[in-house]
Amino acid sequence: MTTEDKKIITALKKASTHSLKVVKMVEEGAYCIDIMQQNLAAIGLLRSANNQLMERHLHSCFANAMRGTNEKRKKEMIEELLKIEKLAQ
Repeated sequence: MTTEDKKIITALKKASTHSLKVVKMVEEGAYCIDIMQQNLAAIGLLRSANNQLMERHLHSCFANAMRGTNEKRKKEMIEELLKIEKLAQ
């Protein structure tokens, strides 16, 4: 496992912990602003993990495909990125 993988996993685990805390806070009737702060913390960690995954993908899988000669694969890789970008909005 790379250092990069460890950072991604750490962010995902922290987001999971925050999400569980949000659920507990809602169940216990905590103050709305406090719940939203925890929720935003989880969202931020998930965004961070997603950005790290995208960066890794661009530097590895995507870069390798673009260096290749398979035009169909290049087009597929670009379409995948566009699809992910739309989902991220």
